[in-house]
Amino acid sequence: MITPQKNTPQPAETPTSLSCRAGCGACCIAPSISSPLPKMPQGKPAGVRCAHLDTRNLCELFGQPERPAVCLDFQFDATLCGEKREQALEQLLWLEDSTRLDAAG
Repeated sequence: MITPQKNTPQPAETPTSLSCRAGCGACCIAPSISSPLPKMPQGKPAGVRCAHLDTRNLCELFGQPERPAVCLDFQFDATLCGEKREQALEQLLWLEDSTRLDAAG
């Protein structure tokens, strides 16, 4: 039997990897999606709820081959997503706005 050393974190003490909050849906509302997706062939404008976000704020395309690459590539980030849904929406809308290409530009 291996006895853990005093300073070695035990499984219960080891920080868990942070992950998306089920029912948040901020990443399905705030960003624009320029690629076509089912029910939204022209893409999705920023700030508009995705047509695939259900009433529980869960993605209907999660795990499906039709799910857009931009959605697959999005990763939860504690700094960006904050501690609650409202923070995530605010931060993601700010990021979308600050990285938008100016049409006049």
